[in-house]
Amino acid sequence: MQRTLSLLTPSGHLTLGNLLGALRPMAAAATAAPAGCFYGVADLHAMTTPHDPGRLRALTAETATLMLAAGLDDATVFVQSRVPAHAQLAYLLECTATTGELGRMIQFKQKAGDESTRAALFTYPALMAADILLYRPDQVPVGADQRQHVELTRDLALRFNRLYGPVFTVPELVLPTAGARVMRLDDPARKMGKSDADEAGVVLLLDPPDVVRRKVARAVTDSDTGPDAVRAAPDKPGVSNLLDVLAACGGSPEGLTTYGALKRAVTDAVVAELEPLQKRYAELAADPGHVASVLEAGAARCREVAGPVLAEAQSVMGLGPS
Repeated sequence: MQRTLSLLTPSGHLTLGNLLGALRPMAAAATAAPAGCFYGVADLHAMTTPHDPGRLRALTAETATLMLAAGLDDATVFVQSRVPAHAQLAYLLECTATTGELGRMIQFKQKAGDESTRAALFTYPALMAADILLYRPDQVPVGADQRQHVELTRDLALRFNRLYGPVFTVPELVLPTAGARVMRLDDPARKMGKSDADEAGVVLLLDPPDVVRRKVARAVTDSDTGPDAVRAAPDKPGVSNLLDVLAACGGSPEGLTTYGALKRAVTDAVVAELEPLQKRYAELAADPGHVASVLEAGAARCREVAGPVLAEAQSVMGLGPS
């Protein structure tokens, strides 16, 4: 059975970009082969920087509920911290990685000069590698910004297998297809991110229609007023981004000749895309017991799958009885 794995960090509220670039492809994979899909909420990842415990708990619950609302019910959906093997294997991989490798990771290098940087940010790549290797997936779909981490995961798996024995599957990295990257509406040079403090240019999955309309209405375009102004082009990043969003949400640019018309079409398409998700989310949020039972069943399956892999890794490294 082929396995795929994806984890979302609850560092903020999920966005339209998360839906189009991550959740929708995850749902498609889960529909095709639900038994092989493992989708987690990476709450341990959210602790590599200063955080508020109450907010982390709330965002973890919200993220998990949105994942289920997006159609991942048939896959194994779990919360990372409820599967202890993740943290346990991470330490074994820290004992396999070098400080040079970890120090070259972009996220750490960006903050390395700050003495308040958490040590967890330095060792975080080992935890991410553990997340992956525990499930022996054949493929790991990630965005381009996580490519370096998956490449390190492959290096650690190869080194571990060479030094201690063939425990881990070396996964293939799968990059998203073009068009999966949604940019901020107010700054089309920046990705629409869930951890952005300024949400003015970010469409959140739980934004009501009036908020979506206001955000899209303020989207950056340009000063072109010609008859072919509504077109995608390298020198029209704002318009191109709106057209990408429109297409991804099932809309059509046919007949649109002004930016006002384009923004109205984008608003209608986005609202229509979010409506069933928000309705299902409201139903699930009203039944937290059901959500908790789904997550516990997911964690139990993860423990069943990951436990033997951890035990084998511990054994070949010399831990426990011979």
